[in-house]
Amino acid sequence: MLQQTQVATVLDYYRRWLERFPTVAALAGAPEADVLRAWEGLGYYARARNLHRAAGIIRDQYGGEFPRELEQIAALPGVGRYTAGAVFSFAYDRRAPIVDANVARVLARIIHLRIPIDTAPGQRALWAAAELLLPAENVRLYNSALMELGALVCTPRGPQCLLCPVLACCAAAPHDPERLPVKKARKPTTALTEDCAWIVHGGRLLLQQGVGSRWKGLWKLPPLPAPTPDDQEPLMHLTYPFTHYQVTLRVFPAPTPATPGEHQAWCPLDSLESVAMAAPHRRAVRQLMKEG
Repeated sequence: MLQQTQVATVLDYYRRWLERFPTVAALAGAPEADVLRAWEGLGYYARARNLHRAAGIIRDQYGGEFPRELEQIAALPGVGRYTAGAVFSFAYDRRAPIVDANVARVLARIIHLRIPIDTAPGQRALWAAAELLLPAENVRLYNSALMELGALVCTPRGPQCLLCPVLACCAAAPHDPERLPVKKARKPTTALTEDCAWIVHGGRLLLQQGVGSRWKGLWKLPPLPAPTPDDQEPLMHLTYPFTHYQVTLRVFPAPTPATPGEHQAWCPLDSLESVAMAAPHRRAVRQLMKEG
């Protein structure tokens, strides 16, 4: 949950998630729609689907017990090198390096890495340094301390170099540590417009289930069946970010189709809250329902 999401946002989701899925077996046995509904609002829904798949593998291949070997952990869906190393070192106190944002900043400054850390060469250099510096024992304590060093002392702005316990071996300290780590230039934000249809008939709302990687399995308002006249005002609109896009979601009234289209279905208005829905579309539906 903490991947690409702040702690303050995650806390309530984490508590509700454990109430809904208290064990690996409970998560593995839940329908995907329930998993996506519990995740709704956190974004990056592939994380939820990967958790669901990983729970099934742990139940079926490991008897419900989380694997204890690094290679087995890394093979689980959605588990990358950092997550595998974090679980291996923190849960089992076994030797594995980790490189998160804080650790990457510390290491880039210690070795004075002047190539972008979000490139393949930069990542190779960081992981090589992390492996080289890893102690033979007390790996849990060391990795935790390294993360805390980046969070509390070796901060992105105003690093407290004079208080740093590794100042003597930091190659960036005599220079300008705030200039590290180097990253690639950000892509400019692109504006997109997403026009959707509001079709209510017989106490039901027409929805469409996502099939692409972005919102796979989630329900949303269907796209407009025809272009909207330039002078037509939407029933409502909202904006939301998506990677390097700023999306404007506009909702217009549309005629009732004779039959639902592909991946579309009618949903009773009184059952909408139980449906796993893309968060921006949930906001739009709630606003339009409130306005009557």
